[in-house]
Amino acid sequence: MELQINLAQARKEKPAADKLGFGTIFTDHMFVMDYSVEQGWHNAQIMPYGPLLLEPSIMVFHYGQAVFEGMKAFRTKDERVVLFRPERYIRRMSYSIQKLCIPAFDEAFVVDAIKTLVDIERDWVYGAEGTALYIRPFIIATDPYLGVRPSNTYKFMVILSPVGAYYKEGFNPVKIYITDEFTRAAKQGLGDVKTPANYAASLYAGEQAKKMGFTQVLWLDPIEKKYIEEVGTMNVFFKIDGEVVTPALSGSILSGVTRDSVLQVLKSWGIAVSERAISVDEIFAAYDEGRLEEVFGTGTAAVISPVGLLRHGEREISINGGVTGELSARLFDAITGMQYGKCSDDFGWIVEV
Repeated sequence: MELQINLAQARKEKPAADKLGFGTIFTDHMFVMDYSVEQGWHNAQIMPYGPLLLEPSIMVFHYGQAVFEGMKAFRTKDERVVLFRPERYIRRMSYSIQKLCIPAFDEAFVVDAIKTLVDIERDWVYGAEGTALYIRPFIIATDPYLGVRPSNTYKFMVILSPVGAYYKEGFNPVKIYITDEFTRAAKQGLGDVKTPANYAASLYAGEQAKKMGFTQVLWLDPIEKKYIEEVGTMNVFFKIDGEVVTPALSGSILSGVTRDSVLQVLKSWGIAVSERAISVDEIFAAYDEGRLEEVFGTGTAAVISPVGLLRHGEREISINGGVTGELSARLFDAITGMQYGKCSDDFGWIVEV
């Protein structure tokens, strides 16, 4: 398939690096590709960023058939523009579409299209510490039809947004509320795919936690309300007695790319790692016994997010004295070091644009 390129005649004014938030500013161009049963995926083009003309009856508005991804481009210290593990993100998107009954696409073509789009927008890739160009691929169902079935037409898009820190706390530890009242996802449901419904289900509990002064919620399993799953929209890790433990992928937990990166880095350092079920009771017992050393979340947006406080019921515990742990900082420096070209990429994860 040929990629058509139609460049914008006028370009937007770029804000200063210290004015970037997260996901509020968008670049000059976007990628669009259509699907129909008769033509398959077709009409791939890079075009000026702008509104879409869509019928109010299209199926995504009513039945939520959609998937999305999120990755980043970075400007290295030697002024190269690079992507971090783009093939792995697009492979996960291919997994997501299976559960949403969306037709398969050519992964290599999409990765190349993203590289072309980022190359066109490379002036939007800031070099300031902590900034990046967030890349949002997504697919929506576009049949104008009010009936519950998979759509016959889809639109695949990629938009770009220059970003700063995801959390207002930056790399400082966050406060997390453990909820046993609300459920994020059930096993074999949509918890392990990036679909809007997965995230919509998390909003109410997250807002309740913020009203109580917490940054996010930590989710427990939906049946026993005992075993830890995710923290907010991130995977979660615990350092106990020198071993790093993270919940095993059990059908309701997203297979995070940063999660996988952290696991590989830890193993390369010779640090003991375990992927298994871990309960709230085990975490609090480890704290009481002085064995709980660090807690942190991992995700594309924040990379590593240290947790300084956990609350469950009426009990609060302070992790590592409420300051960022040594391992959390080391992991953050290692992964962002690769992304910004400050240290060697021993895993082959960096792709130059």
